[in-house]
Amino acid sequence: MLKTKKNIDWSSLSFGYVKTDFRYVSNYKDGKWDEGYLSRDSEITISESAGVLQYAQTCFEGLKAYTTVDGNVVCFRPDLNAKRMADSCRRLEMPVFPEEKFVEAISQVVKANIEWVPPYGSGATLYLRPYMFGSSAVIGVKPAEEYQFRIFATPVGPYFKGGVKPITLRVPDFDRAAPRGTGHVKAGLNYAMSLHAIVDAHNQGYNENMYLDSATRTKVEETGGANIIFITDDNKVVTPKSDTILPSITRRSLMYVAQKYLGLETEERPVFVDELKEFKECALCGTAAVLSPVGEIVNHGEHILFDKENMGEITKKLYDTLLGIQMGEIEPPEGWIKVIEQ
Repeated sequence: MLKTKKNIDWSSLSFGYVKTDFRYVSNYKDGKWDEGYLSRDSEITISESAGVLQYAQTCFEGLKAYTTVDGNVVCFRPDLNAKRMADSCRRLEMPVFPEEKFVEAISQVVKANIEWVPPYGSGATLYLRPYMFGSSAVIGVKPAEEYQFRIFATPVGPYFKGGVKPITLRVPDFDRAAPRGTGHVKAGLNYAMSLHAIVDAHNQGYNENMYLDSATRTKVEETGGANIIFITDDNKVVTPKSDTILPSITRRSLMYVAQKYLGLETEERPVFVDELKEFKECALCGTAAVLSPVGEIVNHGEHILFDKENMGEITKKLYDTLLGIQMGEIEPPEGWIKVIEQ
């Protein structure tokens, strides 16, 4: 029997935390993961010397559950989140949570919180946050011996308050990631490094920072929370290529959509700051934002302008097509949609 939805004004939700009924918990001890379970307890108790508190040994993922046009509840490519988290764990010397078990845990959390999945057409989604952290006591600089893997769910609205209204980026003096560092994995410490920069950007009236490569500061990398795409005058979709960029699942999906659904040429290559003014469109892409148009980039007094009022033509086609796939309005590529049995 289908459960009724929670009595929430879905259209007014922000991108924030709302406590839901269940979360998934699994513990790693003595070299193995336990069976895992659903819990109503949202509180965590760990040692004051836990690895996550002393040396930031933690990583996370982000994905969403949607209600499609036909009433199904689905997740978008959770297998890629499982793989990316496994890559993050290996880089941070954390035990890999089995990828198939990751996808099953996602299904359990969504099914247990099915009343919290926003209805089709509301503009809201159920955001899922899988994460792992070192839970045992550590004093010497070394990996923890015990870990906890968890997933919580929260209904959310748009990541940026204006929805798809074009945003303004600045090129900061701060660096996001070092060469041969951890910029390519979803480590919590990467985001801690960006907090001062984003607060500073907001205080100066910008929506986000557009980081450059820290080695030469001549090439575009990404923002604090999303990858970047550009559109050329001849409608080629270009994304920056770098070993310190997080491999966005949304970006990879958009590049496929551009090629296979829209017949556009795509290119992943180094993008230099000097060529920004040659592009006709720019947008941020990621799980939280999906696709957010950029109206302006400010680089130390130089203003690079795109359309400041509307989403660009190609950006909108990409956005509409990917959203249509996620919402069940457009036939998806094989394996992209995971239906949650209710």
